[in-house]
Amino acid sequence: MPTTEQRAPAVRSVQRSIVVVVACAAALFAITTFIHRYGLPDLAVHHAAVRSWAGGDGLYAYRAPDTGRGTTLSPVAALALVPLAFVPLWTAGVLLGVAGVGALVLALVALVAPVARRYRRRRWPAVFAAVALALTVEPVRAALGRGDLDLLTFGLIIADVVALRRGAWMRSRATWRPAGVSRSADLFRRGWVNGAWAGVGTGVAAALTARPVLFLGYLAVTRQWRAALTGLATAATLLAAAALVAPHQTVVWATGVLWRLDGVDDVGNQSLAGVLARLYDSATTPLLLWFSFAMLMVAVGMIRARAAHADGDEIAAFVLVGLTGAIVGPISETYALVWVLPAILILVDAAAAQWAVHRHRPRPSHAATPRRSWSCGWPYAALRPFSSNHNSKIAVMGKRGRVYAAAAALVYLLFVTAPMESFGGPLAANAFALAMILLVNAVPHRPGVAPAFPVNRWAKRARRPQPIPPARRPVA
Repeated sequence: MPTTEQRAPAVRSVQRSIVVVVACAAALFAITTFIHRYGLPDLAVHHAAVRSWAGGDGLYAYRAPDTGRGTTLSPVAALALVPLAFVPLWTAGVLLGVAGVGALVLALVALVAPVARRYRRRRWPAVFAAVALALTVEPVRAALGRGDLDLLTFGLIIADVVALRRGAWMRSRATWRPAGVSRSADLFRRGWVNGAWAGVGTGVAAALTARPVLFLGYLAVTRQWRAALTGLATAATLLAAAALVAPHQTVVWATGVLWRLDGVDDVGNQSLAGVLARLYDSATTPLLLWFSFAMLMVAVGMIRARAAHADGDEIAAFVLVGLTGAIVGPISETYALVWVLPAILILVDAAAAQWAVHRHRPRPSHAATPRRSWSCGWPYAALRPFSSNHNSKIAVMGKRGRVYAAAAALVYLLFVTAPMESFGGPLAANAFALAMILLVNAVPHRPGVAPAFPVNRWAKRARRPQPIPPARRPVA
């Protein structure tokens, strides 16, 4: 008869299986609930347009009978949705929702698991909690209920963040690994393990929707040339393949549909152009004013993203670029604001780091690290008790942690309640856009937490030379 110790692994395996089944059932229930609430209006247009295209008509010539809307999908996205065109709309919505939730879960695993590990917490409970909270915010609800691809593009871009970090870790490992260690594991450095595919996800996302093109610009600004060229080549290859399959539709999309701006003043458009159109009570946005403010936001977002990259926080850099792309785009529906999720995570992580310093608990290895000081060893050297202003710095850390925590809670509640649907007035109608502008200017970056360049984390901190005390006078 097996003992308790022998039965423990089997019991844990059964418990994990039950948790996974319950989580999958809850996710499927959430998908169907959102589909019933929103009714798949976007996917219905795309579904009917692709079916019309398969029947011999033009992809962009289709107009919905009730609304007169046509599809704005790129030819690459339309070709990707061809298999869903031959199943009922509700089934297509569920399948697309399952794919979107899967991409969201994988992205949150990549984002949340390192944070949980840094604070010595179990990873999977933190990931499950993050996924459950993410399913309650309006961008995720709208993406699943309306039938859009933004969760898939979000997962593809986060995959590139993972690739950049993996490549940096492998290059760092090559510098500190002793020469006597067996190099039989070098075989695993090829392919996806060493992050050589960084840029592919962004390229695919840019081919599906035009908004991720800003990430390619960010990669060029930060001189990550390999990833930038890989993403550009991937997007160009997919568009060229679509042009070979459907040349006429590709030309129509590139010359007309891509530049079509319908419903700029709609309350669902939470971009800077939508805010200006509603403030001016116009169906179109004032072009010169919008362009000026948009270029200013792009400059602020890119400067802050480059600073985050230089400080070793590639996650914050990508989040800043994603927030910037959402706010400066001419049309940014609520489902395009999914980048608020990692922004909330960064605020929570920053608050936890400040509280760790304030309470003198075991601290994560990134907070208060000086810029580019990768060989500092313990990052809190400047906050140790021998410092004369130690107590004042600790008090500042505690206040800053409360500010970050309050900001994370307010942003989360804002994107859960979606005030533009329940309240009137210009403030409620533009609440998401104003929050995105504030996040672009205020999201903190955490030095050293996710570098995309080689870092020798194992180097010992160089000891500072101690001053020699003056010689004492001999006592007479």
